[in-house]
Amino acid sequence: MVKRKRKRRKSADDWKKTLKFELAGLIILAVALIAISKLGFVGTTIVHLFRFFSGEWYMLFLIGIVIFSLYLIWKRQIPMLFTRQMIGIYCVTASLLLLSHVTLFKMLSHNGTFATPSVLSNTFELFWMDVKGEVSTVDLGGGMFGALFFAASYYLFAEAGSRIIAIVLIVIGIILITGRSLQVTLAKVLVPVGNVLKNQIIGFIEDMKSLPKALKRKRATQKQSKKEKVAEKANKKDLEIVDDQDDLQPIISSFSDHGEAESQEMIIHTMDEDQHQKVDAANVANTMQSTKQKTKDATPADPPQEKVVLQPMTFVEIENKDYELPPIELLHAPKHNAQSADKKNIYENARKLEKTFQSFGVKAKVTQVHLGPAVTKYEVYPDVGVKVSKIVNLSDDIALALAAKGIRIEAPIPGKSAVGIEVPNSEVAMVSLREVLESKANDRPEAKLLIGLGRDISGDAVLAELNKMPHLLVAGATGSGKSVCINGIITSILMRAKPHEVKLMMIDPKMVELNVYNGVPHLLAPVVTDPKKASQALKKVVNEMERRYELFSHTGTRNIEGYNEIIRRNNRKEEAKQPEIPYIVVIVDELADLMMVASSDVEDSITRLSQMARAAGIHLIIATQRPSVDVITGVIKANIPSRIAFSVSSQTDSRTILDMGGAEKLLGRGDMLFLPVGSSKPVRVQGAFLSDEEVEETVDFVIAQQKAQYQEEMIPTDIVETKSEVQDDLYQDAVQLVVDMQTASVSMLQRRFRVGYTRAARLIDAMEERGVVGPYEGSKPRDVLIAKDNHDELTS
Repeated sequence: MVKRKRKRRKSADDWKKTLKFELAGLIILAVALIAISKLGFVGTTIVHLFRFFSGEWYMLFLIGIVIFSLYLIWKRQIPMLFTRQMIGIYCVTASLLLLSHVTLFKMLSHNGTFATPSVLSNTFELFWMDVKGEVSTVDLGGGMFGALFFAASYYLFAEAGSRIIAIVLIVIGIILITGRSLQVTLAKVLVPVGNVLKNQIIGFIEDMKSLPKALKRKRATQKQSKKEKVAEKANKKDLEIVDDQDDLQPIISSFSDHGEAESQEMIIHTMDEDQHQKVDAANVANTMQSTKQKTKDATPADPPQEKVVLQPMTFVEIENKDYELPPIELLHAPKHNAQSADKKNIYENARKLEKTFQSFGVKAKVTQVHLGPAVTKYEVYPDVGVKVSKIVNLSDDIALALAAKGIRIEAPIPGKSAVGIEVPNSEVAMVSLREVLESKANDRPEAKLLIGLGRDISGDAVLAELNKMPHLLVAGATGSGKSVCINGIITSILMRAKPHEVKLMMIDPKMVELNVYNGVPHLLAPVVTDPKKASQALKKVVNEMERRYELFSHTGTRNIEGYNEIIRRNNRKEEAKQPEIPYIVVIVDELADLMMVASSDVEDSITRLSQMARAAGIHLIIATQRPSVDVITGVIKANIPSRIAFSVSSQTDSRTILDMGGAEKLLGRGDMLFLPVGSSKPVRVQGAFLSDEEVEETVDFVIAQQKAQYQEEMIPTDIVETKSEVQDDLYQDAVQLVVDMQTASVSMLQRRFRVGYTRAARLIDAMEERGVVGPYEGSKPRDVLIAKDNHDELTS
């Protein structure tokens, strides 16, 4: 019962409080509106009252009362009347009343002397005349408040000083209301004005300097025109006297020579720039003429070079004119995602960001927001004097304030004086490969190696040209989206290039990712799945690169584009159609497996290709899910400048891929950082999704157009291991000892058989070749692969 009574009393008190403020506000609002409209006796009385105190500014006070009443109704509390902004308003109002009464001063005084000594009494007399209606219009200035301010300031500072005091009060009031520094405000106003004046003065000085030259040029022009007129008159007279054309020619030539001499003198003395232009034009003409001559000399139509150009390549493919590129309709249309929840949270998150910065003493504002497929990027502009490191160190606090899984800070954004804060979206909008390939950036049919990657934070399609990268490293943890990215790259190439334009070499030690592409006519060889054969396949690509460079040296070209251009010129002149050299894209889906089996051979081949293969039209795409330094070695990284990093587990892995952190904060599921060649910072991209069904449909369409014709010289062969007989008499005894002891080492053989290190090591190597012992594993002892009971196998 007691609790219920307390609740009722509390609700009754709240209701009374609400009613008290709202009723008071409504009454004050009604009275103020009546006074503004001068309705009836009450309205005129209130106007007279306010005119008495504030003179001609009474309406300003009535509007203030209206605002006061609305505040009472809305906020249900009395406003703070002595805040910084309110004091500024009071200062501006007081200065207005004072200035109004200063203008009234001349009316109150007669020839510099007062009729009545008191300004207050004169003001009151004017007011009383206005109330009685003795005068139609009476200027009361600033009312009694203005008279009081004026009387005090006039006594202290005279009339001119009163005006200065009023102006200073206005400036102080504006500073208090806006909270802006006077120095900053004046700098913003005066600096542009000063720059304009400075430019005008500099321009005037330069014009004055160039005035004598202009006058000289004008005089020279006038002299030249006079000489031309004289020459014309003389020419007319000579034409009248001389009738024969042969006799006329010497006269014309003499006048032309004279005119050239005059013009040369003018150019030397007054037109230096024009003279240089003429000399440059002559040099350009000579250069063009010599270039044309060299081009004629180097055309493939010459007999010696024709033989070299028509030299048969190791593998080239004649164009299949019936081949059709796969239509874009094979890929699924994108599903529309409105991202309504993320759009609603944008303004709220921006306010939270600014409040968080303010709470930590960082002055910064959110000016732009980019809603992307997976993350939203807030562009934060810090105030002058704020360190970027201060914002970066608040990453955990910002994530806490926004209740986000994790944020990534880009400090600063390249090309902008802002810091980017990337916050994950609650709804991830899927990006399909079809929408990326349908974008305007893909409208370049001549770019055969243009690949679609996804969309950036702004929603723009991100595409890249492999021949400009020129090689690409893709790395990330398991399930982060590497295989989908590789499939997207391959599908992009199949959508754009015909088999005679681009060839593919695929290496897939995992055996399941790239096998779907077997039978595609773009393949040089079936998909290589054996790690030992992969090393051989890379060596074959290296050999092809060397053959291409040899061909380039014979034809005098520097790269594949130059060579193919010569082929096209030759084909236009002759009926025989020589096929062009295709690009080759080598795709390695898992580098870690290859490095485990044959690290030295694989690294050597990749290093040679990455260093030299760009001009030969051979490009590498290497993917791995183990971004460690023993897989992605320093030599490989140095020669592969373009990288894609998917989500990784630690900042160390991110540094291994990108040479910087950031990949450890990615969201997975296609969220990547793309670092193209020449870029200082990576671009965050939501990778394009491609389903297995879309890949199969594209492959089926391509295979239906043309069957695969593998190149025999590019197919890795099975390595047949030939075991020669061991010439050492101690071999059988050494094998017997190793099997009995179930351990093998070079030092043990040295001690037991009293032989040197070289002979003992040769015996161990022979056992390894025949499968008796395992490979060398550093400090660990070698494994013995034959048990004690299997003595019969030792003699074989």
